[in-house]
Amino acid sequence: MDVDTRLLRYFAAVAEEGSLTGAARELFVSQPALTKQIRRLEDDLGVPLFVRSRSGMALTEAGRELAARVPALLDGWDEALRATGRAARLLRLGFLDAGAVGAVHEVIAGFRQAHPEWRVELRQFDWSDPSAGLARGEADAAVVRLPFPGQEELNVRELFVEERGVLLPARHPLANSGTVEFRELWDEPFVAAGAETGAWREHWLATEEREGHPVRVGAVTSRPDEWLSAVAAGCVALAPASTVRFYSHPDVVFRRVRGVSPSRVGLARPTDRTREAALDELLEAIARRSSRS
Repeated sequence: MDVDTRLLRYFAAVAEEGSLTGAARELFVSQPALTKQIRRLEDDLGVPLFVRSRSGMALTEAGRELAARVPALLDGWDEALRATGRAARLLRLGFLDAGAVGAVHEVIAGFRQAHPEWRVELRQFDWSDPSAGLARGEADAAVVRLPFPGQEELNVRELFVEERGVLLPARHPLANSGTVEFRELWDEPFVAAGAETGAWREHWLATEEREGHPVRVGAVTSRPDEWLSAVAAGCVALAPASTVRFYSHPDVVFRRVRGVSPSRVGLARPTDRTREAALDELLEAIARRSSRS
């Protein structure tokens, strides 16, 4: 029998957290999706792994047996993937948006020229995973926007700070303003990321700058194209200043906002993995280049 390793990661998270809610937050997936995947694993194995109750998810005897073995199995598989990547001379760099990447393309081009034996892949992830692939082992390092859930478990180096503004429908009464006061937007319907993205979602809703005023969510999405469409349809959204260089929509305008903190961009990598000299060199070059931008 073949079992998807992602199902095992989901199982391990639920077993450790003891609840679907906490595990979903850790994995950056929705709770209904996680529930479906746990049931799929149980169907594949033909045994119940959890006893479900209002107080949480308790392991069955079969579940406890699997939980005792899965961590070593996943660690072995992750090391196999890393060893394969090293043998193939492959470095995977995750990112969320083009504005955060900045001059990374130039650095990668220089790295490839100096190290033609290495292949560097830039992999873009949507907002359902603010760690840009690190949480799921799908990236060796990532350019991320802070804060995001799980960053305390990673090695994070801040690269630069970028002003945040607001995207407005072109017909919005404030669309002709040079600068918008954030409190003027408090009652507007905001585009939000999924609830499972935690601190990342809260940052882009600027919940700490609302002085307790409740957030009105008008749309939930994890993709930039849907984000722009939601704004064009009547919502508003905070966005980094670089948005205007990389994303556009004929019915959306970007305006500066006074009263919100800036966006911080960082370079993140796992703390518990074998160090690779080539990756160290690439990340150091990205950090140096970013500090000069």
